[in-house]
Amino acid sequence: MSRRANSRDVVRREDGNWEVTRPGASRASAVAPTQAQAITRGSQILTNDGGGELRIHNTDGQIRDQRTIAPGNDPYPPKG
Repeated sequence: MSRRANSRDVVRREDGNWEVTRPGASRASAVAPTQAQAITRGSQILTNDGGGELRIHNTDGQIRDQRTIAPGNDPYPPKG
């Protein structure tokens, strides 16, 4: 069984705040007043959740940037 890629999106809400969402989720993982704060929080969430892709959207919904976030405390780091 293959594992789905871990990802989050940073998108603007109708109220002007920014939210971090997981694709397919009904609620936001986090809400922040600025895009920069939402990006920071999204990066933290992905780091704690084993790494993944963070997609950052413009105010019009288009993806403007995509970042790969490395895992945080890997319990099985590679030797070498």
